[in-house]
Amino acid sequence: MNAELNRKTAIEEVLPTAFGYIGIGIAFGIVSKAAGLSALQAGLMSLIAYGGSAQFIIVSMLLVHSPIISIITAAFLVNSRMILMSLVTAKYFKNDSMVHNILIGSLLTDESFALAMNKLNYTNNKLNFAWFDTANWFAYFVWFFSSVLGALVGNFIENPTNLGIDFALVAMFIGLLYLQMISDKSLNLSLQLLVVVATFILVYLGLIFIPSNLLIIIITLLGCAVGMVLKHVFF
Repeated sequence: MNAELNRKTAIEEVLPTAFGYIGIGIAFGIVSKAAGLSALQAGLMSLIAYGGSAQFIIVSMLLVHSPIISIITAAFLVNSRMILMSLVTAKYFKNDSMVHNILIGSLLTDESFALAMNKLNYTNNKLNFAWFDTANWFAYFVWFFSSVLGALVGNFIENPTNLGIDFALVAMFIGLLYLQMISDKSLNLSLQLLVVVATFILVYLGLIFIPSNLLIIIITLLGCAVGMVLKHVFF
């Protein structure tokens, strides 16, 4: 990464992240095909819903003929973490138009958010529309084409987990977390490691006591609270 905030740099920097989209997008396409959706339907869902985990839930609920209101509610709860991420990124676009802010918020993903937070370490805590918009659109179309590709090859792959592509997204986030920790000089590395360990513990306990569709947003809020306390009390 570097301090440049232009469209060309955005493509170069989002490219490694896109490989995670390819793996999980193909997996989604395969699952969609197994659930009876066509490549066109899988592609349209990726264009319209555009929410990785939410799309897997939608497909599984469609398969068991769940009521439409239940599907909408489940998808909203799973993706409600995007509200928190949008609140964080919004402050960097206060001087941009409403249209720009809507575009950034609508196409924001976990991956582009993590990429942007890492980018701040190189740009003196600044972001702009050109860079973020390009990164978002690039990821959007990679996800779409990967979903369609997965649906097209779904007839030839019976079990995608045998190929390890279900781990692609996890591996990508591990990489993004590592880059964030080594590049953010404003926070003590020990503090960052403590927050990571605390988050792991919270997730483990949350899996026992918290409904899965609320887990991410609740753990996010708790993790932020723990990090804030650790920073101000011990660091």
